[in-house]
Amino acid sequence: MGFSWKLFYLFGILFWGFSQRWRTVESNGGSFSCGYPAIYNFGDSNSDTGGISAAMFEILSPNGETFFGHPAAENLKLPYLSAYLDSVGTNFRHGANFATGGSSIRPPGYSPFNIWVQISQFIQFKARTTSLYNQLTLNRRNPLTISNLPRPAEFSQALYTIDIGQNDLAHGFQYTTVKQVLASIPDIIGQLPQVIHTLYNEGARFFWVHNTGPIGCLPVSVLYEISKPWNLDKNGCVRLQNEVAMEFNRQLKDMISQLRAQLPFARFTYVDVYSAKYTLVSDAKNLGFVEAVNFCCGNCTKKGMANGTVYGNPCNHPSKHISWDGIHYSQAANMWVAERILNGSFSDPPLSIQSACHNQTTIL
Repeated sequence: MGFSWKLFYLFGILFWGFSQRWRTVESNGGSFSCGYPAIYNFGDSNSDTGGISAAMFEILSPNGETFFGHPAAENLKLPYLSAYLDSVGTNFRHGANFATGGSSIRPPGYSPFNIWVQISQFIQFKARTTSLYNQLTLNRRNPLTISNLPRPAEFSQALYTIDIGQNDLAHGFQYTTVKQVLASIPDIIGQLPQVIHTLYNEGARFFWVHNTGPIGCLPVSVLYEISKPWNLDKNGCVRLQNEVAMEFNRQLKDMISQLRAQLPFARFTYVDVYSAKYTLVSDAKNLGFVEAVNFCCGNCTKKGMANGTVYGNPCNHPSKHISWDGIHYSQAANMWVAERILNGSFSDPPLSIQSACHNQTTIL
């Protein structure tokens, strides 16, 4: 699927929208009124807040310009999660973000930081921060240092968010056939129960799991099929790719149902991001966006000119575009999606994030 798949390494802004909503339910005392004292996130570029930029290469302008005027991950004083891999200015008091652009459930993929690497990082993070916190508390020293650390007791009270799998499908579409991608789904989904059980054994009890979006609606997917209109659905999306995504989501939802039975003291929210995004794509013009196939920036990682077209310069009105670079959603589109998935409209059970927080059972 050509040059654009490497752009999966760019971080998304959806998690920023998620964190902004958390600010609205944060009490004056600094703790979340809904009951979750921290968030631990695992995933890919849809929720990366700077991990891949810190670990591999700097994400350059114009990425992030509609939010800060410079790449989003450089501003480390915002209320969204610090990337685990970032070493400068991080604050893990209310959680950490292990997501990195390009990550997948199964290796190999576009990134070395697959879900199991992220889980390993979390286990080490939990052990080391707990040891350091206990040591500093005992010695009553370095109050500034301890203020940036998670509280050991809060790991079992935190929300654990997972948004991963899109790159497993994308990598398959790029290097294999649709039939082979479909055949790989049971093994991909089959990795996740062990991931959840591992987190559960580390104390996690509250899980917020996103399904994968309509990958066939991404401009980079459509552009390779636009000369074959019979491969597109009524909204201009690549039909077969979306059918694969829906099968992935069906198996993911079944897995969550099985986990509910296996782990009755855990709480699972399955979030239908696919439907939220497809709703946006199918009604783009009525919602104030340009056609979904039009993206804003092109190859946002490198400025240059090819066949008279300037790449690396963003469009004049980014908020009118659903897609920023052909793969990732714009800030405006991600905020539209975030508002709907956080109010419970696309969740199973159909509870808002605030209601789900207050409906907790005793942690065992």
